[in-house]
Amino acid sequence: MRALRNLFKKNREWANKAIEADPDFFTRLSQEQNPEYLWIGCSDSRVPANEIVDLSPGKLFVHRNIANLVIHTDLNCLSVIQYAVDVLNIKHIIVCGHYGCGGIKAAMDKREHGLIDNWLRNIKDVYRYHQVQIDSLTDKKEKYDLLCELNVLEQVSNVCHTTIVQNAWKSGKKLAVHGWIYRIEDGILKDLNVCITNRDEISRIHRMK
Repeated sequence: MRALRNLFKKNREWANKAIEADPDFFTRLSQEQNPEYLWIGCSDSRVPANEIVDLSPGKLFVHRNIANLVIHTDLNCLSVIQYAVDVLNIKHIIVCGHYGCGGIKAAMDKREHGLIDNWLRNIKDVYRYHQVQIDSLTDKKEKYDLLCELNVLEQVSNVCHTTIVQNAWKSGKKLAVHGWIYRIEDGILKDLNVCITNRDEISRIHRMK
């Protein structure tokens, strides 16, 4: 029980398969990582970033938390973004939510969930911003789906409002921030048609000189 032997067994099987397919795989992987993409996604175990876009280890830098939030007081998330942009020189930041997100559903009900309610407060704010639009829908699933999408768009804005991203643009770096959403039922990604590539595309209130 304590050793979780089944996971160690699976690890060896995975490593052996990787070596059989490419004898130099781990040697090459250990030398450096050079990803072009930062993925900011949900912690949900059904949404594995690398597998969804079929990229091997080393190709995708990943940060995950409940409901794929980018909060300006979250030093963990900000540190990941800073490292990805300033050190790894990634070219794309992808905020990817998913339909059926438990964090979104929890934020929409009025029940107490414990410590996580403080985290979900950020989603409730997104709901508040768009309450008229969301409450105009009668189907509960449609409401959840819409808030999942609107939450992604809000987090894309939050990424762009960071000094990290704005300074990258100011210095002339080519950096695009995208908003996507994933449907667990069929495994397909949907582009939410938001791609921000410079400071002129964000609100004037948030632009840094």
